[in-house]
Amino acid sequence: MEKYLISGGNPLYGRVDISGAKNAAVAIIPAAILVDGPCRIENIPNISDVNHMVEMLYKMGASVKMINKNTFEIDCSHLRSVAPPHDMARSMRASYYFIGALLGRFGRATIDLPGGCYFGVRPIDQHIKGFEALGAEINIEHGMIDATTRDGLHGNTIYLDVVTVGATINIMLAAVRAEGVTVIENAAKEPHIVDVANFLNSMGADIKGAGTDVIKIKGVRELHGGSYSIIPDQIEAGTYMALAAATGGEIEICNVIPKHLESITAKLEEMGAEVIEKDDSVVVRKEPGKRLEKANIKTLPYPGFPTDMQPQLAVLLATAKGTSIVTEGVWDNRYRYVDELKRMGAVIQVDGKVAVYEGVSELSPASVKACDLRAGAAIVIAALSASGTSEVEDIYHIERGYEDFVTKLTALGARIKKVQVPDGGELERVN
Repeated sequence: MEKYLISGGNPLYGRVDISGAKNAAVAIIPAAILVDGPCRIENIPNISDVNHMVEMLYKMGASVKMINKNTFEIDCSHLRSVAPPHDMARSMRASYYFIGALLGRFGRATIDLPGGCYFGVRPIDQHIKGFEALGAEINIEHGMIDATTRDGLHGNTIYLDVVTVGATINIMLAAVRAEGVTVIENAAKEPHIVDVANFLNSMGADIKGAGTDVIKIKGVRELHGGSYSIIPDQIEAGTYMALAAATGGEIEICNVIPKHLESITAKLEEMGAEVIEKDDSVVVRKEPGKRLEKANIKTLPYPGFPTDMQPQLAVLLATAKGTSIVTEGVWDNRYRYVDELKRMGAVIQVDGKVAVYEGVSELSPASVKACDLRAGAAIVIAALSASGTSEVEDIYHIERGYEDFVTKLTALGARIKKVQVPDGGELERVN
């Protein structure tokens, strides 16, 4: 078993380079199925979720060459399997992108219902609605999805009943090589949707309107190979912004697109942190020992405040002056980390999608665990802000989405170690 040992309470200083966007990479990798020829994909984050997606493609028959840890050349020209490996598909939510890509390429896909972080019910009904509108027949039985077409996919107008990133991307993948024009209305607008569209367009697709609520896709017969570099990760950047505000000191977060961070920047400034935007970086500083101001947060689809940043900002609210209210507007069950923060002395009451934070002067070190990816990052931030030594378990959640997490934190002055703990063994303390 691996854990983090963290000795917190000291301000952090320095620069950190942000990796490629996880949520873009896990969609762009299966999108390579649609391409006839080699795709060179750069700025891929070296994280377990992405590595799983690449391995699934390889096991399905794709040619995969690792140029370096962040660059792969993928050629799906000779891929023939329409069924990703069962156990791997079940282990992560983003495996559902194989459905759209395989339908678009072969007119057939067979895949286990996807897993991933549990935030309550996460239906794929809008994905199915889109596939069926394009002419696919969907059968779900014994935890398996079987999607087929009788005479190929055909363009159609699809109105999404709710704004959903996954369905927007998945329908876009299926429609790229469909006959005719597909229109997705009430589409999600997140930066990684634009990135997936840009990747496909660079390979010969005809997609317009990505980043707005109406996306138009004119089907093409084939896509050609090429090179593409994935955008920086908005949520990784926001996590280090929250870290700077939580611990004090000054951190420059580099290789970012500041516009993607505007909702996070606005909330941090409201709370009293200083944020300086540059061309491709942001500097976040807070005087060590200064308490932040209370704030209210409601998570919304982009360009609103991202749900994936809710736990990290909640750590700041836990020690801010006064009473703060968080309303989760995306997922039903995003507050599982609250019990872990309470173990560190936070005062929080949760009622459904609303959480009330009564700010305390400081958090205390404790033995805590990562409940999911973003909650895990939040717990690390809390441990780094608390004076004393904390232990963080279940860190595999965190390493699904943060590249070189310990290395990057250590470079900022954080005292953190990943340790292997044998059953009944003694933990090595952080120096």
